[in-house]
Amino acid sequence: MSKEKGLIERLKQIEYLEGFVTEERKAIFKQVLADRTRHFTVILEDLYQKHNTSAITRSCDVFGIQDLHIIENNYRTYVSNQVGKGSQKWLSFYRYNKETHNTQACIDTVKAKGYQIVATTPHKSSCVLGDFDVTKKSAFVFGVEKEGVSDMMLEQADVRLKIPMYGFTESLNVSVAAAIVLQNVVTRLRDTDLDWKLTPSEKQEAYFEWLKKSIKSIDQILELYHKQ
Repeated sequence: MSKEKGLIERLKQIEYLEGFVTEERKAIFKQVLADRTRHFTVILEDLYQKHNTSAITRSCDVFGIQDLHIIENNYRTYVSNQVGKGSQKWLSFYRYNKETHNTQACIDTVKAKGYQIVATTPHKSSCVLGDFDVTKKSAFVFGVEKEGVSDMMLEQADVRLKIPMYGFTESLNVSVAAAIVLQNVVTRLRDTDLDWKLTPSEKQEAYFEWLKKSIKSIDQILELYHKQ
């Protein structure tokens, strides 16, 4: 099937599925899609506490981040619906757990998409959050609880980023750190003239996936569509 025919077919599928979704829900989807971005993405490196993964997933949705990359070297993780509040339904997940070096596989994938790697770390040589250049396409890395981002990730990071802290404690819970970073950079990004939003084709594909996730018995409904 040619690209043009594929686009026409997708539009037909969307039109068909829209008949099973309320006008209010379709309006919400379109409103949220208007604020989604792939200018920033998030990488979670080997987190083992599901509530942290779940909370960060929720923050990604809240701040309009569409893609979440999860490296699973030693730990398998999932999103708790109780903490994530269903946010996992609306994000695009990329998991790395089948390679000898999953961290490297993730780095290679993300850099191939044009992202700079931004490792969050409290090191003194790091860039302070308020000084970070939001105009660059960036993947923010949050590392395993306690140990933080791996040496492999730090060595290949383009930027090391830290959150200013003024108390006795020298670190934050990883999910809190992620929320602070995302709120800061997304707010500043939205004040720029950059074209940070999803492309029309990306919006269309996300809209199609969201429609499918909103419809009960979607497999049977799509089967009926293909029989028309």
